[in-house]
Amino acid sequence: MSKPVIGFIGLGLMGGNMVENLQNKGYDLVVMDLNKDAVAACVARGAKTVSTAKELASASDIVMLCLTTSAIVEKVIYAEDGILAGVKEGSVLVDFGTSIPASTRKIGADLAKKGVGMIDAPLGRTPAHAKDGLLNIMAAGDIDTFNKVKPVLEEQGENVFHLGALGAGHTTKLINNFMGMTTVCAMSQAFAVADLAGVDRQQLFDIMSTGPSSSPFMQFCKNYAVDNVSDLGFSIANANKDLGYFLKMVEDLGTQSKIAEGSSANLQAAFDAGMGAGNVPEIFDYYMKLAK
Repeated sequence: MSKPVIGFIGLGLMGGNMVENLQNKGYDLVVMDLNKDAVAACVARGAKTVSTAKELASASDIVMLCLTTSAIVEKVIYAEDGILAGVKEGSVLVDFGTSIPASTRKIGADLAKKGVGMIDAPLGRTPAHAKDGLLNIMAAGDIDTFNKVKPVLEEQGENVFHLGALGAGHTTKLINNFMGMTTVCAMSQAFAVADLAGVDRQQLFDIMSTGPSSSPFMQFCKNYAVDNVSDLGFSIANANKDLGYFLKMVEDLGTQSKIAEGSSANLQAAFDAGMGAGNVPEIFDYYMKLAK
């Protein structure tokens, strides 16, 4: 598929930079977003815009979504004027968001009935990497469908992985975020407990960082708990959403995760305390307030 027309819905920090990267590489874009300024920026660089997802799908060879929740993805797909109503046979839908795997597979099955392929392709790295086409992309789906869009994915990602059947990308992303966010919760509380017990937080870091607990996540937690620098660009609200999705996936698999339940409860409590917009290591402040 050489220089296909790409429809892109979701122009937040990540999606907006992904679109700019594709435009810089010569692709024709049709875009949609509730943020009129974000749409205007893309249009100023040559993109077209439409008023419905149905129109966008009918004008596109590849439809790309970079949306925040499974519920929003399903609404965009199944609305009366949504993607399913206008998508063309032979086209491909790529979902870059973090979604519930069961929802992804359901959407994929419904698209397949119209002769449309689907790839779930959640992302790693930052909006700055998106702008430079250097993302990590965890793609999954039918191998022929993957190969069809692989050249475009490689324009967006430095590392593009094919992980298997549809849903494997979202599954992998949720497992990755479960591990990462649980680690941040544990390390942030470690710093809080040390402080409450009269142990110097810097000294705790000096000890832990020389052993097997050392990790980039520990450094992020130390940066906030010790240096008051919040530099892990992932919000408590997003972490809370992803842990909820992980628990739903675990339930769908017929098992359970007490560890994830604990992390989710802490993230939800911090969110309920009005801390949702803060980066995840800022949950340290919530743990400190528990003692008051």
